Amino acid sequence: MDMDERALLERITANPEIYGGKPIIRGRRLAVEHVLGMIVGGASPQQIVDHYEGVLDLDDIRACVLYAQKLVQNGKLVATAK
Repeated sequence: MDMDERALLERITANPEIYGGKPIIRGRRLAVEHVLGMIVGGASPQQIVDHYEGVLDLDDIRACVLYAQKLVQNGKLVATAK
């Protein structure tokens, strides 16, 4: 992992007293899963930053995506039967 990745991942923290210990961004009450959900919903990183002006920056969004990528890096998606 290069220093840029390490610095980004340091933005993601977990506190058992905030959202039950779910990963959050820089100790704020904003969960990584919320930001990822906004991306999945079609919001661009810039739109998210604009919505949370003064709270998030583009590196926070990058940190969320990198965090998710690291979580699934060695995992598998198992398709479910319909």
